[in-house]
Amino acid sequence: MKIAGDRQRFDPIAITRMLGHLQTLLESIAANPQQKISKLSMLTAAELAQLQEWNQTQANYPQDKCVHQLFEAQVYRSPDAIAAVFSQNLQQQLTYRELNSKANQLAHYLQQLGVGPDVLVAICMERSLEIAIAVLGVLKAGAAYVPLDPAYPQERLTFMLADTQAPVILTQSHLVSGLPAHQARAVCLDADWETISSHSRENPASSVSPLNLSYTMYTSGSTGKPKGVPLPHRALVNLIAWQLQNSTLEGPAKTLQFASLSFDVSFQEMFCTWCAGGTLVFITEEIRRDAQSLLQLIDKQKIQRLFLPFIALQHLAEAADTYQLIPKSLREVVTAGEQLQVNRYIASFFQQLENCTLHNQYGPSESHVVTAYTLAGPPGDWPALPPIGRPIANTEIYLLQIDGEPIPLGVAGELYIGGICLARGYLNRPDLTTEKFIPNPFKHNEISAIESDLSLLPSEDRLYKTGDLARYLPDGNIEYIGRIDGQVKIRRFRIELGEIETALAKHRAVKQAVVLPREDAPGDKRLVAYIVANPEEQLAIADLRPYLQGQLPDYMVPAVFVNVEAMPKTPSGKIDRRALPAPDSQRQELSQSYAAPQSELELLLAGVWSKLLKLDRVGIHDNFFEIGGNSLMTLQVAVQVRALLGKDLPIVKLFQHPTIAQLANYLNQGQSASPSNNKFQDRADRQKAAFNRHKPSTKKR
Repeated sequence: MKIAGDRQRFDPIAITRMLGHLQTLLESIAANPQQKISKLSMLTAAELAQLQEWNQTQANYPQDKCVHQLFEAQVYRSPDAIAAVFSQNLQQQLTYRELNSKANQLAHYLQQLGVGPDVLVAICMERSLEIAIAVLGVLKAGAAYVPLDPAYPQERLTFMLADTQAPVILTQSHLVSGLPAHQARAVCLDADWETISSHSRENPASSVSPLNLSYTMYTSGSTGKPKGVPLPHRALVNLIAWQLQNSTLEGPAKTLQFASLSFDVSFQEMFCTWCAGGTLVFITEEIRRDAQSLLQLIDKQKIQRLFLPFIALQHLAEAADTYQLIPKSLREVVTAGEQLQVNRYIASFFQQLENCTLHNQYGPSESHVVTAYTLAGPPGDWPALPPIGRPIANTEIYLLQIDGEPIPLGVAGELYIGGICLARGYLNRPDLTTEKFIPNPFKHNEISAIESDLSLLPSEDRLYKTGDLARYLPDGNIEYIGRIDGQVKIRRFRIELGEIETALAKHRAVKQAVVLPREDAPGDKRLVAYIVANPEEQLAIADLRPYLQGQLPDYMVPAVFVNVEAMPKTPSGKIDRRALPAPDSQRQELSQSYAAPQSELELLLAGVWSKLLKLDRVGIHDNFFEIGGNSLMTLQVAVQVRALLGKDLPIVKLFQHPTIAQLANYLNQGQSASPSNNKFQDRADRQKAAFNRHKPSTKKR
């Protein structure tokens, strides 16, 4: 039986390859008997040559251009084409000429304020066409933009403004009062536009070069502080050139602007559209969060291209299945940010689309996109976990052992990135830059004399240590495996668990905190915080959520908090994270008091929530998102409500009415929320019977 199992695990080609590794290792031992085995290579000469060939990605790109100059060239080619439109009001649109002119006026104004190359200008705005003007205006002034999400907590915004020392912050008048205290000059693109518009509409001159910065974006930090990642124009111009050459779209296309400006995919959405003469469709935050509304907009606006993280694509595919609406205009979908999973919803979605291509891309903030894989053939035959592909133009990928030696095919190793795609390092973090951006040992350049100062090394002479595990497949594609450290991805967001743990540790009632990603139910990946209370303070678990919401973005706030007496330990004395218990229904209950459902509608909704969230009971004042719910689950709630009531529930309404009491009140207003048929009544009766069997005690939750 054992032999049969091994034959199923390893095909003849893999076994032959492994024998070659063993032979190479034995020959190396014979030639170097004093060397540690870990330092000896198992790669055959043929494999080593193959790995080198896969990194031969040299390609031409506009080496003398900056990002905004590519946009200006497109303005010259199609000045009257529509560059951007706001979906909420289609009359809000800008042609390429109009967008260029407004961005030029802003750029001249910024230069008058002293803005120039490598100066960081903050942008804190809500979704609107003003974002397009702001981004282009900063780049045309020769500076680099720093996105600040208005929804971020004050503490995070304060740190980012102090870290960047931005002399100017571009914003909107209604957001000014919500900004933390800062030294930057606030420029409101709405209230101050009369002054800005007095400046020249002509393209400004600046001394910016491809080696100067284009943007700095912040990513989660393991030490508790966010990390600024500055990328130069050269890396991004190369990405744009590669994307345009490898797109399956022919000619200008309509692209949805889905990503937050704080995430690097937003850059890809904007400039891969504008540099091809396409139209970028901006949407409201409400539509962005409502899969049904988003699906309808994509269909109505005849969107041709989407850049979506996997979780958003999954949400969209489920909505398409639920509402039987397929946006036939779609021609290209690009997904990135976390492991793509081809489930039945996604396979069915693409089976019904005509001539629509799905691309799986990979790349951390420190480099943006570095590998890509295009799924081919019938969607029903696509692999469940597609690879992340091969390196894109002018990019190199190395899979290395702990000692830095290349690994053979099929063996997992840490993924390192090389080429012109790399960021300069981390803003104001020379220690972390030295740790993560190392000299490239596979280059023949004489770099030993300047290894101590990585700022002197061009990006092509460095490697970025990603902390990701991957392996080569026989065809040269790379299979992503996971993380080797404490960094995770939840619903497309890259999160350092240490940052959340550090924030929790600052609470005076918390003695120790550990945060883990858990997927106790398939497809339900969430953050769980385990807390050991400080015996000298009184800890109320329900207080931890609002406490963290004041310090961290919402996507970093754990879905569940579990109070434990002590952290389990390994024999060596370290925390045994695997031994931490799965949250049970009682631990997930966060309310201080329980209010039972009263009406048949409340009873039915409580049953839907209990089953979906795997809770024994749900009170009518419990907040859906505070007891374990997330945006992906909202569609399932809408589906159940539609099945039981025969009424459509816009998903955005669940965000606006997140408790059973509020949702029931909404459904009762102007909608027939009373039982409309025996099926509804039977279901309500069953829910009532179930609740009677498990009547809540008088003990506080």
